[in-house]
Amino acid sequence: MNVIEIKNLTKNYNKSRGIIDVNLEVEEGEIFGFIGPNGAGKSTTIRTLLGLIYPTSGSAAIFGKNCIEHPEVKKEVGYLPSEVFYYDNMRVIDLLKYSASFYEKDCSNRIKELAEIMDLDLKKKIDDLSFGNKKKVGIVQGLLHEPKLIILDEPTSGLDPLMQHKFFGLIKSENQKGATVFFSSHILSEVQRMCSRVAFIKDGKVIKLEKMSDLRENNYKMIKIEADSQLDRSFFEMPGVSNLELKGLSISFLFKGDINRVLRKLSEVSISNLLIVEPELEEIFMHYYAKEDLKR
Repeated sequence: MNVIEIKNLTKNYNKSRGIIDVNLEVEEGEIFGFIGPNGAGKSTTIRTLLGLIYPTSGSAAIFGKNCIEHPEVKKEVGYLPSEVFYYDNMRVIDLLKYSASFYEKDCSNRIKELAEIMDLDLKKKIDDLSFGNKKKVGIVQGLLHEPKLIILDEPTSGLDPLMQHKFFGLIKSENQKGATVFFSSHILSEVQRMCSRVAFIKDGKVIKLEKMSDLRENNYKMIKIEADSQLDRSFFEMPGVSNLELKGLSISFLFKGDINRVLRKLSEVSISNLLIVEPELEEIFMHYYAKEDLKR
């Protein structure tokens, strides 16, 4: 069953770009990553999905229902926007109780539990909080009703490393209890750590959809070579090679394919050192972006 279904979703902002023909399906129970640089269209996709803004064309559904036509479906959604804004004079506990009043359940114990996990002082006024603590309020607010779908838009900005660790533990715990997670970020290591599948978005278009296991294991290798004499760049320009960098007697590149092809090539030259490692997701990610630029 798909919890999120987005079909040919487009949002135009007059002359400025929004999103163009976005297609995504998020399965029940998975942690799905939505990756792209700032301004790529992540927040626009999420806000259109939630019915906070109207699409120009296409459709988006949560649990099979359009949020604009069926706003009640949002009661099953926990949403943390990239930026959180609150009434400054309210105390944290009053804000969270007000938020809880929209759901037909007693969330008191849940609020205390989440506040303890995130080290959030419920008695403080909103305007006395740092940006990071306001983000904690947003996290508790988004999870207090134990939603079936959790939508996170750049969730860790403002959180220190310890709080990020606690936050990731909390999200994994919610997922293990059955919640589906849609996780938008421009920080690749976060997605690598959390998600089972990932979609790459650039300039409002989804350019790649991959299983995280395939990204890590689909014959991608980062190869670094130190030679005894000057290497010819063209010698390594073969199918499967990208991100080729030559510096003096050293050369490095990203390779996808049968590693034996590279090893046969290397047998023809004298080398002093060879390193073959799993590439970071960022290296693969930038490779996709570079390929998209070349198509234009």
